[in-house]
Amino acid sequence: MTCLKRIIVFVLALVILAGCAIKPAAPPGKADERLELIPRSRESSPGPHCLPAELNVHFLDVGQGDSILIQFPDGRNMLVDAGGNDDASTIVSYLKKTGVKKLDYLIGTHPHEDHIGSLDTVINNFQIGEVIMPKVTHTTRTFRDVLEAIDRKGLQIRPAKAGVSIMEDGLLAARVLAPCGEDYNELNDYSAVIMLTCGEVSFLLSGDAEALSEKEILASGAAVKADVLKVGHHGSNSSTSAAFLKAVGPRYAVISVGAENDYGHPHQVTLDRLKKQGVEVIRTDQQGTVLFTTDGKELSFTTEK
Repeated sequence: MTCLKRIIVFVLALVILAGCAIKPAAPPGKADERLELIPRSRESSPGPHCLPAELNVHFLDVGQGDSILIQFPDGRNMLVDAGGNDDASTIVSYLKKTGVKKLDYLIGTHPHEDHIGSLDTVINNFQIGEVIMPKVTHTTRTFRDVLEAIDRKGLQIRPAKAGVSIMEDGLLAARVLAPCGEDYNELNDYSAVIMLTCGEVSFLLSGDAEALSEKEILASGAAVKADVLKVGHHGSNSSTSAAFLKAVGPRYAVISVGAENDYGHPHQVTLDRLKKQGVEVIRTDQQGTVLFTTDGKELSFTTEK
């Protein structure tokens, strides 16, 4: 890419964020201090364990990529990642099939194509509330397409970093556990890692976070124990370190991965770690889209190939 094109990408990012810019992968400046927690609902809670309706978490089969739809009991929706550029029709059709008209929270965990490839199409086809992404830029056409779609809708990007509360409402909460830092050599370590809690049930969605990010999360003292772990980086041996897996202690591990992919994902060492800990592994390449349902106490799942 020419120097002029690189400058255009960075200028466009600065214009869209209007003072809350995603930072380039160079030595960082001062962190944005304007983030505010979303207040808790004033409505009374139905009880300490159960919700009046169910929370649904869909792990879409988008091949070698990630896309996770979360449907809250009150009708709000969250989409975490949107697969690659070729997954647009699959994702849009699935969202419409499940009755989604608005995405209250749209999260791009990090700027790799297999996570944000179809974000622009999603933005163009649905009402969008908040857009949440880590403060890092990328020089690809895919990333620029996302920024242009955000600009056309008049949206701004809320930075994803450790400690940010996306939403808290009674028994429901979604919090960002990582990135803990602001200057990484690998884009994967900028991944937004999200803890989703519903009563007594929790989901840890780790994007492509690798061992460095996992170590920082543990060092931060954040609560990481979860019933369901979205395995980092498609089951690569660069993620799901033994210490992190032990701390999370999941019952289920979802690996979003493409059949016969060029990377050899999931790596055997990761599968061995999961097996050793007695975790039930669910793979999108083998079982298709995975739907978890919970009322905040009981947890079940179905698959659809």
